[in-house]
Formats: sequence, C-alpha cells, structure tokens
Amino acid sequence: MTDKSDRDLFDEVFLPNLAEAYRLAKWLTGSAADAEDVVQDAALRAFRGIRGFGAVNARAWSLTIVRNAAYSWLLKNRSRNVVFTEDLSMPERQQLEQEGIYTAGNDTPEAIVLHKAEAAEVQQALDRLPAPYREIIVLRELHQLNYRDIAEIASIPIGTVMSRLSRARKLLMDELRDTAP
Repeated sequence: MTDKSDRDLFDEVFLPNLAEAYRLAKWLTGSAADAEDVVQDAALRAFRGIRGFGAVNARAWSLTIVRNAAYSWLLKNRSRNVVFTEDLSMPERQQLEQEGIYTAGNDTPEAIVLHKAEAAEVQQALDRLPAPYREIIVLRELHQLNYRDIAEIASIPIGTVMSRLSRARKLLMDELRDTAP
C-alpha cells in the first residue's frame, strides 16, 4: 500500500471541515471577509502541517488550526481594544446571518419577523460576551462539539471548558434579560 500524498491527506482531513472552519472564523472575527482570510491562512497551515496530523480527530485538529489562525490574524490586524468589531452594518449582518433560515416551512410573515428579531437579539448578546466565553459557547452550542474536543481546540483542561461554558451561558442569559423590553 502506498502512502497518501499530502494533497490527498489534506482533502480527507481538512476539507470536510471547511464549512465549520468558516463559521468558527466568522464568529471569532465578526466579519465574513475576515473569516475568509483566516480560513485561507488556516488551510495553508493545515496543508503545511498535514503530515503532523495524528489521525485522532480531524474535526478538532482542523478547528484548532482555524482558532489559532483567527487569533493570530486578530492580533496582527486589530487593535487590542477593539478586537471584535463589526465591519458590516446591522441590517447587512442580519441579512447574511439569517438568509435562508426561515424561508422554508409554513411560518406566517409575522412569525418569521419574530424569529429574526429573536435571533438578532441572541446574536447581539453573544457579541457582547468576552471572547473566551463566546468562543466556548459557539464551539459547544453552534458547532455541537463535545467537551473533550473543545478542550483540545482551545488548549485548556476539560474542567475549564465546563466552567467557562457554565459562565458563558449565565452571562448570555444575563445579557438577554438586560436587553428584554
């Protein structure tokens, strides 16, 4: 049996996780354009280091590279005081984030508007969370990763993942409660 080429290994390990890589990068950078830059850098890093892949968990390995690329990009391109700024206007952001989510089904126009408003409130509350908490809650709730994978991606102990997730959920609920009419 012959060894796989770097390209074949990259295609097998990194590419299936590309959509999740982009979503994570977008959450971390707050911008679609910046996320594309981060994912491109992460893909290059993954390709260069594909021989170092230990064949344990391709998803966690790929998202770890994306996370590290995102933080490197943020440190280089954004001021420390304004790390997570929004590059799009709120209506543009909402349109990109909500497009297609509620287009199927039998929802009434009123229900669709209410769903979009609720989603926008949650998004805004998430945006106000400190980065370490936002990262953990996004990896768990949106990417549905288990604690072990999150610990591996974030390079923290599982106990820290659990405590940060608990704290992130509480902070998110407090944010939503504070902004409720």
